[in-house]
Amino acid sequence: MSDNTSKTGLDRKLISLEEDYEVRDWSKSLGCTPDQLREAVKAVGNSADAVREYLGKK
Repeated sequence: MSDNTSKTGLDRKLISLEEDYEVRDWSKSLGCTPDQLREAVKAVGNSADAVREYLGKK
């Protein structure tokens, strides 16, 4: 998620691990732990759709 408010559409499609609040919010949204989120992003990249698919297979 970007802090640039003009790019909010992109925020919903890409996962950023740079800010603690973003990791917290994405973890809550996806129903996983922060460590699981980091593992998923490392495995498939920062696309929210790809991470959802990855987490769904586990």
